[in-house]
Amino acid sequence: MTGAAISLVVAVGVLFAVGFDLLLQRSLIRVVVGFVLLGHGANLALLLAGGAGGRAPLLGGDDEAQAADPLPQAMALTAIVITFGVTAFLLALAYRSVLMQDDDEVRDDLEDRRVGRDREDEG
Repeated sequence: MTGAAISLVVAVGVLFAVGFDLLLQRSLIRVVVGFVLLGHGANLALLLAGGAGGRAPLLGGDDEAQAADPLPQAMALTAIVITFGVTAFLLALAYRSVLMQDDDEVRDDLEDRRVGRDREDEG
C-alpha cells in the first residue's frame, strides 16, 4: 500500500467514526450530518476498493489488464444518489420536528421508560 492509500484508509476510518458518533446524538441535525459523513466514508471506501486507475474499459484495447474496473465507480454513483435521497428525507423530518416541537432534540419516551421499569420490577 502506498502512503496516499494509507492516508485515504485513515480518512475513511475518521469519517465512519465521526459519523457514528454524530448518529448517536439527540439533535436531529447532528444525526443528518452523521448520516452524510457515513455516506462520504462509504463512497471513499468503494473508490479505494476499485484499486488503481487504468484505461477506460470500453475503448476496445487488447490488453484487458490495464483497463479500470467500472463497478466501484458505478456503486459509488448509486450510493451518492441514495445518500442524497435519504438526506433530503431526513432533513424534511428534522424540519417538521422543529415546526411541531420548536426544537430538533429527540425527547425521551416516557412510556418506554415505564415499560422498562415494570420489567425490572417483575424480574
